[in-house]
Amino acid sequence: MKKSVFFGALTVAGLMAGASAAATLDDVKARGSLNCGVTTGVPGFAEPDADGVWKGFDVAVCRAVAAAVLGDGSAVTFVPTTGKTRFTALASGEIDMLARNTTWTFSRDVDLKFEFVGVNYYDGQGFMVPAELGVSSATELDGATVCIQTGTTTELNLADFFRSNGMSYEPVPIETGAEAVQQFTAGACDVYTTDRSALAAQRANFDTPSDYVVLPEIVSKEPLGPLVRHGDNEWGDIVRWTLNALITAEELGVTAANAGDIAGSSNNPEVKRLLGAEGSLGEMLGLDAEWAKRAIMVEGNYGEVFENNIGEGTQIALPRGVNAKWTDGGLIYSPPFR
Repeated sequence: MKKSVFFGALTVAGLMAGASAAATLDDVKARGSLNCGVTTGVPGFAEPDADGVWKGFDVAVCRAVAAAVLGDGSAVTFVPTTGKTRFTALASGEIDMLARNTTWTFSRDVDLKFEFVGVNYYDGQGFMVPAELGVSSATELDGATVCIQTGTTTELNLADFFRSNGMSYEPVPIETGAEAVQQFTAGACDVYTTDRSALAAQRANFDTPSDYVVLPEIVSKEPLGPLVRHGDNEWGDIVRWTLNALITAEELGVTAANAGDIAGSSNNPEVKRLLGAEGSLGEMLGLDAEWAKRAIMVEGNYGEVFENNIGEGTQIALPRGVNAKWTDGGLIYSPPFR
């Protein structure tokens, strides 16, 4: 669900030539809505509810950008994408940004000519198995059948892990996370491998989660984050600094509830700059002074977005871990607003 490296670089480059020529900010304003690419079948990250309303950790980034640019966090058209279609959708201009759980890699950044604007979740690839299989480590999976999404770096990581451990496996190719869950729970494969966050999210939705075990091994680095097209630096700055605004807001104690009035009472100059009470940061982005305030007020700061969608108080129950803010020993860190 995340990581196509086999997508043709030349195809993307060709699509880029036309798509990046237009200013995305102007397009979004003229359209009156943000076209945001998201994943499918990953509860807690991006999934429509029973009423068809998209919710989740990645969805919140889309809504924050829409609020910053358009003044309305609901002015978003969510475009479901798969591992194979996501990069084409971004390169062609079908979407303005890609917020789904996509791994920042060298080739995607440089060869496919996309711009990763930051990391909103540090992850790693893992393995899930039925508890009845009786294994406690991925090193015990020699000869297993493995559900694996095609056209992804998950495939490469899987091959590397099994080869380095002198093991063999039989791949069971799938297209989407939803299909993987369907095949895995139906017994079509012994193992399902993808990002550990997605494994936890999908396992939480099983009828009997305790029937399945996420093994302890983490076999890759998966820094996940939103991305835009190369060549439109103004738009890239807007998406980048909207994400940074959510991160900085948590550091400074700015929340969805107090963002509307804390600037007037705070003595912290960075709070005032962030919320538009001082300085001209919004003008530098081509936006008004209160762009970041609006972004924060949609679903809260980074910590609120995390806890409300995938945190330990939710069914997904992911700990902050390395995704804690840097002052708590984690990796979540924003450049200063000045």
